[in-house]
Amino acid sequence: MDLVIRDARVIDGTGGASYRADVGVQEGRITEIRREGEGPRLSGARTLDAQGLALAPGFIDMHAHSDLALLRDPDHSAKAAQGVTLEVIGQDGLSYAPVDDRTLAQVRQAITGWNGDGSDIDFDWRTVGEYLDRLDRQGIAVNAAYLIPQGTVRMYACGWDDRPATLAEIDRMKQLVAEGMEQGAVGMSSGLTYTPGMYADDSELTELCKVVAQYSGYYCPHHRSYGAGALQAYEEMVDLTRTANCPLHLAHATMNFGVNKGKAPDLLALLDEALARGADITLDTYPYTPGCTTLVAMLPSWASEGGPDSILARLKDDETAEKIRHHMEVIGADGCHGVPIEWDTIEVSGVSDPGLASCVGKTIAESAAQRGEAPWITARRLLINDKLGSTILQHVGHEENVQAIMRHRVHTGGSDGILQGFKPHPRAYGTFPQYLGRYARELGVMSLEETVAHLTSRPAARLRLPDRGVVREGYRADLVLFDPETVAAGSTFDAPRTLPRGIPHVLIDGKFVMEDGRRTDVLAGQSVRRTP
Repeated sequence: MDLVIRDARVIDGTGGASYRADVGVQEGRITEIRREGEGPRLSGARTLDAQGLALAPGFIDMHAHSDLALLRDPDHSAKAAQGVTLEVIGQDGLSYAPVDDRTLAQVRQAITGWNGDGSDIDFDWRTVGEYLDRLDRQGIAVNAAYLIPQGTVRMYACGWDDRPATLAEIDRMKQLVAEGMEQGAVGMSSGLTYTPGMYADDSELTELCKVVAQYSGYYCPHHRSYGAGALQAYEEMVDLTRTANCPLHLAHATMNFGVNKGKAPDLLALLDEALARGADITLDTYPYTPGCTTLVAMLPSWASEGGPDSILARLKDDETAEKIRHHMEVIGADGCHGVPIEWDTIEVSGVSDPGLASCVGKTIAESAAQRGEAPWITARRLLINDKLGSTILQHVGHEENVQAIMRHRVHTGGSDGILQGFKPHPRAYGTFPQYLGRYARELGVMSLEETVAHLTSRPAARLRLPDRGVVREGYRADLVLFDPETVAAGSTFDAPRTLPRGIPHVLIDGKFVMEDGRRTDVLAGQSVRRTP
């Protein structure tokens, strides 16, 4: 064998009891598992002593924003060092394929806060298949699966107008979704608090989900509200996908803002009822309370109609800007989930213009107080001067909700990690060791075996991957070795780019991408495409 991992505590991803074994790897596959006491020790060209370490399947990040980071940063230790061997990108309805020249320029500007402006990237693709080919051709640190972004598709077919799509436009969107699925996408995402995807009504979304279902994909919505009306927004997605007969995966399934404190059981009861009726539903969460997005996402949808240039024009007009302020601070904008914005919860985490770096790490309220002005004045200036590229942390979550949702049997892990900015959310570098260390070992929210199952076999099942997510003979050798006693997230809100502790080895296809706690130069990742 190429490699024998000797005397490991195997946590195989099924949720069952762990066991001690030697695990043999050859040509990228697990070729033999010999449990302790079953016979002579395995031998191979190389032996790795795993005494004191747990061996698990590689972790699957079900909600990642590494669409350009995979191309920009071959090291990609943010994910590799966590034990992540597969990321699902194309999230929240906005990404870079399928596009034409017009929509590519627009989407680059719209999500600069997520991925940078892409000025360092050669955008030599337009279709989903071409993007996946680019990942394979260039070589990437970890594997990647892609969701067709519904907002980008609507941008392509309808522009940025807030109106129902025509029948011809719906047909065009269905064609784009079908082409993307045929080219290897695993499903479709939406960002229904982001423009222009949020302009789609349920009938339009249902038609697109029917196409996704025909290709055995799944629908992954960032739904219409995580604040006021959150339960109704979840119920809308359950009903929509039932009508479309399409599997549903709820993105970052949280219950945030003061109106939802202690209401996780209401969400779980809704899901349990749907599951009992036979619905195919999964969800992902990150193990932190604050959220992370762009500052422009907080605006009301009417202020975002027409795209980035139109947004900036409205912000520069005093009368229109005052209407935006009133909608955000008094009424509650749909961009802020129907809740009047609280500027002391909005912390700037990154800016595109380095000249605005003094804002980073402060809430809008704090920066405004330093200037002796109203918070909206500060926010408006930042939006204009940074050309909508600012990212924020939104401190509106509840720990009891986080813990209750992560226990659910259909839960999976997703970092929602935005890697841009001077002070990104620590979940980008810490989600998976945070689950293993804080929530499994320290708090005992779940057993270690159950936690690993949430991060491996459950997402693999959602993605319909027949040979990943479990330590089993014949399966791909996407593996992580970690120390159950010391594994922990190193990243904090003050030092968010700190790598985790206690994860010395990570393998993809049997190749070490992390060895003795250090990133190797191996680029073992590839696109993971939907197969018939």
